[in-house]
Amino acid sequence: MANVRKRVVISGMVQGVFFRAHTREMAWSLGLTGWVRNRPDGAVEAVFEGEESAVEEMVQWCRSGPSLASISNVDVISEKYTGEFDSFRIAY
Repeated sequence: MANVRKRVVISGMVQGVFFRAHTREMAWSLGLTGWVRNRPDGAVEAVFEGEESAVEEMVQWCRSGPSLASISNVDVISEKYTGEFDSFRIAY
């Protein structure tokens, strides 16, 4: 299966609810690389790279997030796969 890259911006009550930590754990479990960070506008942004089915599963997870989150919108942008990451991390 092909490797893909998706940039995801998640809006709603997503900061202060451990969204980044849960995203990192989920990405690790799926074998994905990339990063997740809080944005100044209150959203969370992430870049996921990996096998297409795993990335799609991660994007679906972002639509509900951890139990304390309340998601109002998820924007998904397909980008060119680069293979630039060697792990998945929380960016600051």
